[in-house]
Amino acid sequence: MTFSSIVATFFTSYLTRERGLATHTVASYSDAMRLLLDFAGKRLGVEIEKLRTEQLDRELILRFLDHLESSRRNTAATRNQRLAAIKTFFHFLAGQAPELLHLSATVQAIREKPVDRLPPPSLTVPEVNAILAVPDPDHWLGARDRAMVQLFYNSGARVQELADLKCADLRAEPCPTVQLTGKGRKTRVIPLWPQTLAAVEIYLEARQRGGIVSDHLFVNRKGQRMTRFGIGRRVGILAREAAATCPSLDGRTVTPHVFRHTAALHLLEATKDITIVKDWLGHADLKTASAYLEVSLGRKRDALEKVPPPAGGEPPELPRWKQPKLMEFLSRLSRGVMLPAAGRKTPRQDCATS
Repeated sequence: MTFSSIVATFFTSYLTRERGLATHTVASYSDAMRLLLDFAGKRLGVEIEKLRTEQLDRELILRFLDHLESSRRNTAATRNQRLAAIKTFFHFLAGQAPELLHLSATVQAIREKPVDRLPPPSLTVPEVNAILAVPDPDHWLGARDRAMVQLFYNSGARVQELADLKCADLRAEPCPTVQLTGKGRKTRVIPLWPQTLAAVEIYLEARQRGGIVSDHLFVNRKGQRMTRFGIGRRVGILAREAAATCPSLDGRTVTPHVFRHTAALHLLEATKDITIVKDWLGHADLKTASAYLEVSLGRKRDALEKVPPPAGGEPPELPRWKQPKLMEFLSRLSRGVMLPAAGRKTPRQDCATS
């Protein structure tokens, strides 16, 4: 097989059929491969169509990763994302051509760069309510926006999951639920508040009165399915408008993923069960969901700092009859007691004679 055919098989067969990755994930892998091949062709002075697999060695890939950070100003997180895509390709390559096992192993050994683990951004309940209050439900587009925000907060859905959502994915009986299709085509069913279902029903009724017919739940003013970018733009606009009545939103960047983080954090604080958060968000393992534990503990620490400890914040002293003489001396100093007058025993002398 030629290098070009291997790359084509990787995308058309391995990623989509075997791995079942979502379209936008395949697009991300494609971006990484395109950037790598463009860099390799220019650096080696070879047309991309004439590149040989063995030319993509560890040294070239390391230089490519450096190029991402120095020339393209990519963050360490983006660098790591590109590296993960490249490693996936070389894993596939080793299965197709066993003679390239060593080359694949050297690429797999490239380490990710450490990334600062900042707490995921989230919203407070008043901030969520302020955003929900912006859309005008008397117009079908306003009803759509309110239903969209309500569903984001209720379900913790990814933006692509909401863009893919169809009217048939919602169930009103026996209890309100929505079925989301996430990464790897995995589905999960999320219970809905009655208020969420009501917001969606109001939107659908208003949409029908406007003559809009579509299998997809969220559509634009032309009746066409909304894209993930269109949804993200609407969420950002609503948050900026909400800042007029909620100053804490001023200057904030609010995206659909912020609502996902918010849903996870509020759910964790309500249930104290990280496994529920994992299943709710559709994470593959607990490690991904554990970031919300740190945020939750951080909030509790902040709350604790606002409550003064007993005894005016001073640690209780040991009873004097149990307290070592040196510690008694230091305690006196901490309370502002004067040092012993000249000629009296110092703590060193007390300790020496005790």
